[in-house]
Amino acid sequence: MEESQSPPKQQTIKRPVRIEGVGLHTGCSVRAEFRPAPPDSGILFQRTDLAGTGPIRASVSAILDASRRLRRTSIGNSAVEVHTIEHLMASCVGLGIDNLLVELNNEEVPGLDGSAYPFLEIFKQAGLQEQNAAKKMIQIREPVWVEDEAAVVAVFPSETFRVSYTLSYPVPGLTAQFFSASVTPQLFETDLAPSRTFCLAQEVEALRKIGLGKGANYENTVVVDNTGRVVNNHLRYPDEFVRHKVIDLIGDMYLLGRPLQGHVLAFRSGHALNLKLIHKIQQTLDRGRESGIKAQYIEPEASSLDILAIERILPHRYPFLLVDKVTEIVPDKRASGVKNVTINEQFFTGHFPKRPVMPGVLIIEALAQLSGLLLLNKPENLGKYAYFIAMDNVRFRRTVLPGDTLHLETEVLKLRTKTGQMRTRALVDGKVAAEADLMFALLEGDEKL
Repeated sequence: MEESQSPPKQQTIKRPVRIEGVGLHTGCSVRAEFRPAPPDSGILFQRTDLAGTGPIRASVSAILDASRRLRRTSIGNSAVEVHTIEHLMASCVGLGIDNLLVELNNEEVPGLDGSAYPFLEIFKQAGLQEQNAAKKMIQIREPVWVEDEAAVVAVFPSETFRVSYTLSYPVPGLTAQFFSASVTPQLFETDLAPSRTFCLAQEVEALRKIGLGKGANYENTVVVDNTGRVVNNHLRYPDEFVRHKVIDLIGDMYLLGRPLQGHVLAFRSGHALNLKLIHKIQQTLDRGRESGIKAQYIEPEASSLDILAIERILPHRYPFLLVDKVTEIVPDKRASGVKNVTINEQFFTGHFPKRPVMPGVLIIEALAQLSGLLLLNKPENLGKYAYFIAMDNVRFRRTVLPGDTLHLETEVLKLRTKTGQMRTRALVDGKVAAEADLMFALLEGDEKL
């Protein structure tokens, strides 16, 4: 069997680069400078034309009301706004850029040719730099969706980041289109990045009247008349419209702040509905314990885990969740944790009720759960289960009573792609209460032993 692989590393760009252009909606001239950023920074936007304002992280909390910033995705706070970030954000996803500082001397990201490709080119020119920190993924465990009349966008569990989009509007000349693919760097560059923003000829005047499209022209926006003819331009793909919708969706989803592992399906969705889905996913993540395991953050290099993080990783729940906290975790090596034993434990009502003693098998189960946390808290093991399949050299050294604090320890003896062998022990007041060598099988949710 293969040895387990290290989690993928975060990336930034190697050196600063710049690009200049005009904002698609504001028509403002803008210079964008891109700089490397430290691990765990995320994508940061800094307005250099506004003194005293700090960088804004592209995240759910920074999203501005889409009903007041139409046809684009905007972030900001009470002091500063940045508009039309979606194509740039999509390029970061396409190349796997986790950390980046974007300095702008105006309020809107340059529109360039209306696609994500110029950003992709400038980032490739800068080069990519691997960083000494693991990527932190968001994995979807159960479906999350939002809808608005005839439009819907949802995300489902998947082993990869996949997007499926159906474009189908009751508009003369705009035929239905469908695109579906797992998003990889190669696919993004060849099949998605060059697709440009578009609008209907009948929309142009209405958009201009409300102050939009001031920087749009036939070179950076594909205009379609009511017969389906492209005005003063030609298509880069026969289905360029749906591909650009996928670009927008990818860029919007990155406002979750971390790479997504899930399958996003959309029907007629635009920025406003995309952002509603992002808010709902974030609410699911924030609720965590109350809502069950619907999605999760994975912290591959976390040095400790609280009960909420434990519940995002293990499928166990009270009264069978027997680890209260992980105090130390060193990936692929060891972990330590705590189980606070109280008189309220359900097993005390029937296990020697006149002289309560914690069952030895449950001490072993607590050690098995700690071992499972060590094995599962890795990007490559997302969505898997650690099944306890064997134990050896089991010894019970002393009783565990109500009021005791059970200190749990586990150490990796052997680790393979689908199996793990651990040496474990449980201590009370520094003395060994139980010890055992445990073996586990790592399986996907639908695999059988």
